[in-house]
Amino acid sequence: MLKKLAHLLLILSLLMLTVVQAKELPDFTILVEQHSPAVVNISTTQISRNAQGFPNLPEGDPFFEFFRRFAPQMPREQESQSLGSGFIISSDGYILTNAHVVDSAEKIMVRLTDKREFQAKVIGADKRTDVAVLKIEATGLPKMAIGDPSKLKVGEWVIAIGSPFGFDSSVTAGIVSAKGRTLPKDNLVSFIQTDVAINPGNSGGPLFNMAGEVVGINSQIYTRSGGSMGLSFAIPIDVAMQVSDQLRRSGKVTRGRIGVTIQSMTLELAESFGLSEATGALISDVEKDGAADKAGIEASDVVLKFDGKIVNSSEDLPRLVAASRPGSKVVMDLWHKGALKKVTVQIAKMSDESKPAPLAEKTQDGAVTVSRLGVAVSDPSPDEAGLTIEEVKSNAARAAGLQAGDVLVAIGNIPLRSVKQLNEILKPVAKGRNVALLIRRSDRASYLAIKLDEK
Repeated sequence: MLKKLAHLLLILSLLMLTVVQAKELPDFTILVEQHSPAVVNISTTQISRNAQGFPNLPEGDPFFEFFRRFAPQMPREQESQSLGSGFIISSDGYILTNAHVVDSAEKIMVRLTDKREFQAKVIGADKRTDVAVLKIEATGLPKMAIGDPSKLKVGEWVIAIGSPFGFDSSVTAGIVSAKGRTLPKDNLVSFIQTDVAINPGNSGGPLFNMAGEVVGINSQIYTRSGGSMGLSFAIPIDVAMQVSDQLRRSGKVTRGRIGVTIQSMTLELAESFGLSEATGALISDVEKDGAADKAGIEASDVVLKFDGKIVNSSEDLPRLVAASRPGSKVVMDLWHKGALKKVTVQIAKMSDESKPAPLAEKTQDGAVTVSRLGVAVSDPSPDEAGLTIEEVKSNAARAAGLQAGDVLVAIGNIPLRSVKQLNEILKPVAKGRNVALLIRRSDRASYLAIKLDEK
């Protein structure tokens, strides 16, 4: 009797587990029916000119006629086409997509799910964030609801609709794999990583949550095959909408800058600066007469907050600064020479031509070995700043990343003027402690942490 009862209880448990699992599995059907009409297919035509099949010579060149007659002939203009996706953000025809989808396009056609086609014009495109705004002449269009990416949770279900390889209105689903991803050359976007299947043609399409709200624009994939490998990246919709608003107002995006070079904090660097944890953005160089310099910010300062927003890592600061309005004043919380400090900085305007001030690097003979660092350095001449490393002698120095030719600019926030001064600074530091060296290599300055293994 007990065996039968136990067997019955087991069957009931399995049935209940099946019911619970069935309830937890998402149903995307209603979501897709409601929101897919706002997703569009985008086809573009590019024209490459002067493709004669022979060197691009002017018609007056003496060799032009020779190549025209005897080289293989090809049309002077060739058309190529590409596909992408987008979604409607206003009922009067404004559409969001990726900038790379419409880059160099001579003609852009937008097709809706009801098969209507419209020629679109580019209102503006921003390559830094890969966001573009298109406009079609139509009214009463379905539009997407805009969500809040900050409320997304890792593991949450998300859906993508787009036109992979030209297959219109294809639906794929997955979960949020990670948030706040920074990709190479994309330090102004904190990407949403998902395992949603994204392929060529999906670019520019929406990523939306189970509430039917757009939370991102599908933009990039990581792949070795050319197709989906479960690593896709979406631009958070709040970033895209900020860019979109500026593009719709003026056709361009204006960003802020403060004129600093930053790097990531490590546990070793945090220890050397007296911080309890590796947080914030470490400033390794300050542009002379730039916004930060005028505010009194120095190399070795660690930015902990910007305009009241916590700076968890160096990746956070460029996005916060870029989103600030040029001319506005912002309060920054710093870790400055072992203490908290607040400064007010007036945001400058970022431009493509903005470059750090040139930084000199010189060397000379007469190197002196600094045993505690494991390097041989030379004293500077009167017009130099810092000590030039002539030779790297210890494994600790190599492991820290020091190289011959590097210039030791400072230890922590103390500028270095001579080898004697350097040895005096290092003398009282306990064995096994990390010290932060500000080095200059080519035109860039950065901090490296090295552990002192000698006393």
